[in-house]
Amino acid sequence: MSIYARAFRYFRPYLWPTSGGILLTLLGIALNSLRPWPLSYIIDGILDPTKNTGPARAAIVRWFGDIPPTMAALWLCVVLVVISLLWGVVNLAANYLFIRVGLQSLLRLRTDLYSCLQALPLKFHDARRSADSSFRVAYDSQSIQTIYNKGFVTTFSSVLTLVWTFGIMLWMNWPLALTSLAVLPFAFLTIRHYADRVRKQSTTIQERESDLLTLTQEGISQIRMVHAFGRENFEIRQFRKQASRSLEAALRLNITSIFSTLVVTTIMAAGTALMYYVGAQQVLGGHLTLGQLTVFIAYLPMLYTPLEQLSYTAWALEGAAAAAARCFEVIDRENDVPEAPGAKTLPPAQGAIELKNVSFGYTEDRLILHDINVSISPGESVAFVGGTGTGKSTLLSLIPRFYDPTKGTVSFDGHDLRTVTKKSLRAQIGMVLQDTVLFSTTIKENIAYGRPGATNEQIFEAAKRSQAHDFIMAMPQGYDSPVGERGGHLSVGQRQRIGIARAFLKNAPILLLDEPTSALDPATEHAIMETIGELMLGRTTLIITHRLATIHTLGRIVVLEHGTIAEQGTGPELLARGGVYATLYRAGQYEQE
Repeated sequence: MSIYARAFRYFRPYLWPTSGGILLTLLGIALNSLRPWPLSYIIDGILDPTKNTGPARAAIVRWFGDIPPTMAALWLCVVLVVISLLWGVVNLAANYLFIRVGLQSLLRLRTDLYSCLQALPLKFHDARRSADSSFRVAYDSQSIQTIYNKGFVTTFSSVLTLVWTFGIMLWMNWPLALTSLAVLPFAFLTIRHYADRVRKQSTTIQERESDLLTLTQEGISQIRMVHAFGRENFEIRQFRKQASRSLEAALRLNITSIFSTLVVTTIMAAGTALMYYVGAQQVLGGHLTLGQLTVFIAYLPMLYTPLEQLSYTAWALEGAAAAAARCFEVIDRENDVPEAPGAKTLPPAQGAIELKNVSFGYTEDRLILHDINVSISPGESVAFVGGTGTGKSTLLSLIPRFYDPTKGTVSFDGHDLRTVTKKSLRAQIGMVLQDTVLFSTTIKENIAYGRPGATNEQIFEAAKRSQAHDFIMAMPQGYDSPVGERGGHLSVGQRQRIGIARAFLKNAPILLLDEPTSALDPATEHAIMETIGELMLGRTTLIITHRLATIHTLGRIVVLEHGTIAEQGTGPELLARGGVYATLYRAGQYEQE
């Protein structure tokens, strides 16, 4: 299906206002075609003394009576103003309807695009830059408005104006009308010649602007790191280099546009000159009056302007099609973690988790996990440990179904996760991550993020249980204090306590902890682990950490090595065996010393 056919789906719900706009456009074209005639009657019926008994003078007498020429000229000027005013009002109403439909179509596309980005699995987002996705939502999506307003609306009105005007010109003087269209084949060939070039150059601009946005976003979000290493000048040079590449692409497109406009304008000028010459010959030969030639000259822009608009529209559509293709690329993206047909709501979980013969890889030829078999009882706490790159975080990501295993199954209480809805599954999982994600809103709204309907009392209770209430109340606005972008107004420990409060409030039967204390100092870590210990009570808990001392006496420990289970048991048991865990534990003790 073509880009334009895809785009039409976003206009289809608004056919009624579009129909109203079309009717108003027709009325506007009819009114606009009347504007040259008052001047024609002034020239032939008033200013030309030899024509005072002709058809133009007779029409003036029929409309206004036998009044002095100056009064007749005044009334014809008034008629011209009335026609122009009516045309302006009708054109305003039509443009309002078309602009409104274009903006509503833009809203639908942006919403669909953002919804797809929210629904697509992490594998998609891992392979893409977030700034590129943002650019598609914010900027590429505007192409739908261009396709509607400059594509459908402009093409429709231009074609109607062209046909209507040409029909009147044929009625007035068919040889002169055909002469005016002599340039049409040359204009068409020019449009075809430049269309492909415009689309390719527009695609390049979109890609380079996306790269520039990515560079800008990274440079600003990592400003502390930039300042710490004194890399401001380097970042500025990088920005200027990328901005220059974008400038070069935009310059090439503008040069193409300017040159193509020059060609089209020259073609139209040639057509105008030819019409003037033929028209002058007809006036001299007595086949056309001066007033009629004036009307013809006034109609000529109404004939050529739509032709020029169609050429510019063709090039604008090529640029819009390139941007729209980037949007539809996301919308058409296949979900690697699809909702199964007839997926059922997961019943309230008891907390039993089983990974059976699980293997996983981000690509089929490179597996990270190999034949993992783990059974976890309701309420049991299990820690997954191992060196960097052994697949711990990847394994944890399979539990909320951020990814599906390449082989094997993950089940809750005997339910294969592929057979239940993702929403019902994730509703029963609480998470505390190494870097607690906070949104640029208030503390209260961040705590309640996983449970939007929570009361103030429930939020306060969750904060107290996470030992966050005291520092929150010490802030100027208490629970209504803004946390800043990514929680920048809070310390690492405070952000972590907000994340724990969020998990307390959600009160899910399954808890996932991914390096919850690795960024904390020992004193804060000890305090946070006490809070987490309370959070774990009565919940099935899976925890990942490099700080083996914090989970040594926790419960069962599963040791991963090269994506497989090397050993498992309690901390003391594994330490006594002298295997992989013992090596990791002693190395950790040495580092702490």
